[in-house]
Amino acid sequence: MKVFKKIISSMKVDSTNNKTTPEDFIDEQGKKALSKSLSKNEDQFKQIFANSFDFYLERVYVGETEGLILYLKSMVDLSKISDSVQTTLTKAHSKQYKISNSADLTEFQKEYFSSYDIDPVKYEHDVVWHVLSGYSVILIGGISEGIALHTSTSEARSIEQSQTQTIIRGPQESFTESKGTNLSLIRRRIKNSHLKTEKFKVGKDTQTAVCIIYLDNVASKDIVDEVRSRINQIKANAIIDSGNLEELISDKVLTPFPMMYHSDRPDAVSADIIEGKVAVLVDGSPFALVAPVVFTDFFQVSEDYYQGFMMATMLRMLRFLAFLLALLLPSMYIGLTTFHQQLIPTDLVVSIQAQREGVPFPAVVELLLMEVTFEILREAGVRMPRVVGQTVSIVGALVIGQAAVEAGVVSHFLVIVVALTAMAGFVSPVYAFANATRLLRFVLIIITAMLGLFGTLLGFLMIIAHLTHLRSFGVPYLAPMGPIILEDQKDVMVRLPIQLMNKRPNYLHAQKDLKQASSDQLPRQKKEESS
Repeated sequence: MKVFKKIISSMKVDSTNNKTTPEDFIDEQGKKALSKSLSKNEDQFKQIFANSFDFYLERVYVGETEGLILYLKSMVDLSKISDSVQTTLTKAHSKQYKISNSADLTEFQKEYFSSYDIDPVKYEHDVVWHVLSGYSVILIGGISEGIALHTSTSEARSIEQSQTQTIIRGPQESFTESKGTNLSLIRRRIKNSHLKTEKFKVGKDTQTAVCIIYLDNVASKDIVDEVRSRINQIKANAIIDSGNLEELISDKVLTPFPMMYHSDRPDAVSADIIEGKVAVLVDGSPFALVAPVVFTDFFQVSEDYYQGFMMATMLRMLRFLAFLLALLLPSMYIGLTTFHQQLIPTDLVVSIQAQREGVPFPAVVELLLMEVTFEILREAGVRMPRVVGQTVSIVGALVIGQAAVEAGVVSHFLVIVVALTAMAGFVSPVYAFANATRLLRFVLIIITAMLGLFGTLLGFLMIIAHLTHLRSFGVPYLAPMGPIILEDQKDVMVRLPIQLMNKRPNYLHAQKDLKQASSDQLPRQKKEESS
């Protein structure tokens, strides 16, 4: 117990003096102002970007003053520089525009680069960061500052259909690795001036752009402040994907369950924002994070709201049933066949025992052998090239399963149990939640092998107790079921008609409780208009 307490205490974040500051992104050389001498600046940046074949530095004229332009060829759109930047500099040189101080530089920006995204630079680390981010930096002789023009390349993966959360009816777009594209996909769906976006820079080495998105007149200020605070406290060297950020800002508890919801569907993320949640976009990742999250969120898909409520309710209840089968079916098989045969119908007991007559292993070893084999096949199918991945997973499962039965290693009934368990696990809409089910299934199998069905019940109660202990950004993980919130049961186990779901969930503590006019008000309004 002392070991677990030490691990948990080491995972806690000190929120009093752990805020990331801009100085955290400055290298060991410290904060150095730009020199007024072009030669010194030229030598300094040639030294910083030494052995970088794509680094470009050239002396140019900015008006009648000599200057420097520097950028990375691999990060910029060369056509923008040749067609726009250099043309503008040539035009300014022909007019002999004089720049001798900061005020002249500001006027020069307004006159010649007013249509550009421009950042002022005054320090060496500012220049380095902008060059590495795809900017073209112009430094002017005699002035210890310059300007950075946004000329980065627009190459990115096109918007495609979601590969991880497929639906039949509804939008087919998915996020890409471009943060700007992902933000535009959300803004197309939420045309509201209250939609706020805040930008952060995370990771000392990668300096990854992170953006949080929320409705400032809906989302709870406490939740927004908590998300903002946790991102500011990150002191990691690298953030490559949203998965890195998720692990760093999630509630620090030992749990297999995901503490944030991730999705590559813009419609699902937009709907969560409208509910009052906060979305987090990470540049370079096609998955958005949503906080806070509750247990029932992992059984809901966006297609539930694009079809009739009766069909959506049936499918949602089917997902809950599949979750219980994927979690409990193998352990219940062990408990019934090993400890409690009297609970099984006589004919079925005789059939199962007849199939296991030549099997040399106990039921638990037999089950673990098949479960581990299936997990190996699943990982092989996922990691191998797509051309052969599906063939390996399907043919491998059929061949190995059939050969194991014929060799007398496992029984026919066990193959059915393992196959049904695997199919039930695939029903989960979120892969991270399905992984938690896979892990806990092995735990329940081991406990049941020692204690029988009492162990299954004990393990299941321990999982429920663990879930009641979890909090996601201050929100109970089992809300609105634990604690029970009657008003929020309209969209949990069942999905009532949209006209009846006119309020946002109470557990989010949204600033605006009412989401839409109630169904009984709509006809009345129409009557008033007609009269």
